[in-house]
Amino acid sequence: MHSTHHLRRLTAAVAVVAAVALSIAGCSTASSGGATKISLSMQNPNVKTADPATWAIVHAFEKKNPNITVTVTGQPVAQHLQNLSVAAQSHTLPDIFWIYKATAEQMNKSGYLMDLAPMLKDLGLTDKISSSTLDNFSTGKVTYGVPYQGLLTGIWYNEKILSDNGLTVPKTFDEFLHVAVTLHAKGITTLSDGANQSSFSVWSFLVDLDRYGWESKYQAILAGKASYDNPDFIRFYDSIAKLREAGAFPSNVTTQTYQQAVNEFTSGKAAMLDAGIWASSAIQDSTVAPDAGFWAGPTFSDGVGKQDIVMNVASAPFAVSADVKKDSAKSAAVKKFIAFYYSDAAQQLLVDNGQPPVTNYTPKLDATKQSVLKGALEASTAPGLTSPQTQPDLVVSTAVASAMYDSIYGVIEGQLTSKQAVDLVQKAIDAGK
Repeated sequence: MHSTHHLRRLTAAVAVVAAVALSIAGCSTASSGGATKISLSMQNPNVKTADPATWAIVHAFEKKNPNITVTVTGQPVAQHLQNLSVAAQSHTLPDIFWIYKATAEQMNKSGYLMDLAPMLKDLGLTDKISSSTLDNFSTGKVTYGVPYQGLLTGIWYNEKILSDNGLTVPKTFDEFLHVAVTLHAKGITTLSDGANQSSFSVWSFLVDLDRYGWESKYQAILAGKASYDNPDFIRFYDSIAKLREAGAFPSNVTTQTYQQAVNEFTSGKAAMLDAGIWASSAIQDSTVAPDAGFWAGPTFSDGVGKQDIVMNVASAPFAVSADVKKDSAKSAAVKKFIAFYYSDAAQQLLVDNGQPPVTNYTPKLDATKQSVLKGALEASTAPGLTSPQTQPDLVVSTAVASAMYDSIYGVIEGQLTSKQAVDLVQKAIDAGK
């Protein structure tokens, strides 16, 4: 989703849209040989390795419901969302799918999504899922989405690398800069990031955008009453440029993927990793697990609004195609899948795979085998921390979200100035009007 390779990816996405629409349509047959088939489309090309929690839940569901088969497919985010938009118009949407909130709202207006409110009420799930989460995925009395996973993001750190170099976990941005300068002088990467094929992997910077007033500004910006090009956001990008100048990022940040960024951290070659709760399993399985901690990110003396925040929100939702209602067998199977996904058994599977529960379920955590996850959950609920309503990229269109990622990585890579970065995003906002 980035720079020139972002454009190439979108071009590739257009080229395969027809093929994907056909493949999506191909797995929409409800039943064959007595078994009902339902399709689940995700935002990862390899769901088994990239999203083991969802994979585990699907297999547990099929084991419990041998007469239902779940066909799981996935593509990278931009391609996935584009394919969904095309499939909606030809009535070949997958039965259940991951989707951005902004895209879901558009599809809901066009009548492509099932209203899940009656199903949730019937299954007794309205009491298990927080009302603020359901409100976030509702328009009026219509609920068009349900929480897929929790989105707890920030910065993982290796305490040993810091202490070995006479450093402690920073609190302020100035302290963060000092860490970067000190480690860079010793040839150590401070913050591992990877733009290649994973330009959305700027989670810690999306939290920082909130520390420069995004939440109080974005509705006016999207409505055309204010601009993304404003002094506060310029300072936000300036802070990224300062980190780059301090040598905070990997020298190969442009060419490495998110997975390679994770590997750089788990192999002990980077002091920090820009990621979220989903990385806890990979960190737990690595040699750095005993030294790993989770940090909500820096506070900014020139920031706007609350600084003691942590991004701890519902991720982009699952939605269900309105066409599911036309097939009673499929409709019943989807209802069973939703019921299972939010059952305590499935929520524990989320936890077992390094994810927080999305219901009010109290998870069973092994203090030794899940020390990394446990530490992150405790850090995210520290006294005084509050959370924004949602992550900034989840309330804008796909094009604007992509421009936001490009703008951040553009500054990280030294390809864009702060002014060019805000202009890039504002142009995407203007183009969508």
